[in-house]
Amino acid sequence: MAENVTETDFDATLAVNLKGTFFTSQAVGRVMIRQGYGRIVNLGSQAGSVALPGEAIYCMTKAAISHLTKCLAVEWGKHNITVNCVAPTFIATPGTDGYLADPANRADVVERIAGLHRIGEPMEVAGAVVFLASPAASLITGDTLMIDGGWTAR
Repeated sequence: MAENVTETDFDATLAVNLKGTFFTSQAVGRVMIRQGYGRIVNLGSQAGSVALPGEAIYCMTKAAISHLTKCLAVEWGKHNITVNCVAPTFIATPGTDGYLADPANRADVVERIAGLHRIGEPMEVAGAVVFLASPAASLITGDTLMIDGGWTAR
């Protein structure tokens, strides 16, 4: 819970989620500016659009990634660079296995994924990334694509 977050925990989450995203984007952005073309797809989360109890810092950083995406899209569009973000829900990965192994947690997540009522698969996120990096998405920039099975549609 927010009242128990230490400064060390706060700094670590910001370092990975925000600092990592910014400086990776900056490094590839420099190359893309020189070549006059590029596609950046940041990794956000539905948590950037909804409040998850006990995850205030994580949610805050993912919301910031969505906004950073908009800022970089506006700044680098003149270089023919698109910058977008994918924001998945709970996806079946080693990182979510422990949480989803608890039947109560799993049932809560499946219920919240209002449209499809199932846990996402990694390929469902990968497909969105491939699309955003493709010529088919050449007019899409500054957007965050929710891959959440309808969670945020509720």
